[in-house]
Amino acid sequence: MSPLHVGLISIIAFMVLLMLRMPIAYAMALVGFAGFAYLTSPAAAFSMVANEIFTNFSSYSLGVIAMFVWMGFLAFYSGIGTKLYVFAYKLIGHYPGGLAIATQAACAVFGAICGSNTATAATIGAIALPEMNKYKYDVSLATASVAAGGVLGVLIPPSVIFIVYGIATEQSVGKLFIAGIIPGIVLMLLYIAAIYIITSRKKELGPPGAKADWQERFSALRGGLGEVLVIFLISMGGLFIGWFTPTEAGAVGAAGVLGVALFKRSISWEGFNKSLLDATRTTAMIMLLIAGAMIFGRLMAISRVPLELAQLAGSLPLPPFAVMAVILLIYLVLGCFIDALAMILLTVPIFYPIAVNMLGYDPIWFGVIIVLTVAMGVITPPVGMNVYIIKGIAPDIPLEVIFKGIWPFLLAIIICLAILMAFPQLATFLPGLIS
Repeated sequence: MSPLHVGLISIIAFMVLLMLRMPIAYAMALVGFAGFAYLTSPAAAFSMVANEIFTNFSSYSLGVIAMFVWMGFLAFYSGIGTKLYVFAYKLIGHYPGGLAIATQAACAVFGAICGSNTATAATIGAIALPEMNKYKYDVSLATASVAAGGVLGVLIPPSVIFIVYGIATEQSVGKLFIAGIIPGIVLMLLYIAAIYIITSRKKELGPPGAKADWQERFSALRGGLGEVLVIFLISMGGLFIGWFTPTEAGAVGAAGVLGVALFKRSISWEGFNKSLLDATRTTAMIMLLIAGAMIFGRLMAISRVPLELAQLAGSLPLPPFAVMAVILLIYLVLGCFIDALAMILLTVPIFYPIAVNMLGYDPIWFGVIIVLTVAMGVITPPVGMNVYIIKGIAPDIPLEVIFKGIWPFLLAIIICLAILMAFPQLATFLPGLIS
């Protein structure tokens, strides 16, 4: 059997293992090991697996994942997310659909210290859903707005998915972070527009809340937003200016959140321990995914599947934007079945050379496009991780009710993608300012 045939059979075997519900990291590692052993030798395969696992788990550059993940969990257990939502609610909660709009603003600001779509959805969802239920918001709109708002956590820096993409493609994590700022703001505004259109047509879907006076608003501002902005400016600003490496920026951010939590006495010893435990679990999961993807990637490299696909894409009688549209469609379909992090690690080695080397697209812009595309997978059935997070917060609400409300937000993401395709400068302008 030729290496190409082995590679294609391995991809099929991997999909079969996924359908059998084997964990993605184990499936990638097992198939990668078996295929590599067939094409080389069992001894070479064992050596490759050991080397990849050791290299990834001992990598200093991957320490950035642990730092930013811990920063997010510290913010969660210290109640900073609660204060952010209270401020957003006091500011705009009295408008029709105001609570859902405030949810998007809170998700965007919390994303600036979190970097995880699931943590953002869980934190803001636990605060926002009871409030929207109190004001008799449509259940589908309320739950879907929180699930979709979690997507902002992976666009607005810091972002774990941007970190993984940067490691997989050897691109600057700092440039990827800053590239996500404008698209993240654009997506937030599109979300808000979708909510406004829906609730202006049917005001009963999002009744207005009580109007707060300016004293209450300033009080809420002092309750958390100021600290978040300072932490964001120090951590991300130092990274952009060049004071910190990405790992150091994550450590500074985590220390900043911990310092604020200790100063405000808003985190208990139990909450501190839980933040460490959850951060360890999440980091271990991500690291294992990366190791499995690297093993699978070694098989793909020697089987020449990515090279053959790149040559095929280059020979298609289609303009570059049409080929890119096909790639995004593939990502959209895969996102319905595969976790966002796993999909980045699995597909970037295949599509990155096509987009950057064959089609000539900017690698930073491509990263933003891919992160936004795979983020759709966290709100689309049947995987829809954010939807399941919201289901866990509101167990009495059927999944189909939550998924029903997702479509306006999914349309907003598609419009955001179209805008970035038409105006790539929205993602490349700020990174271009960094030397």
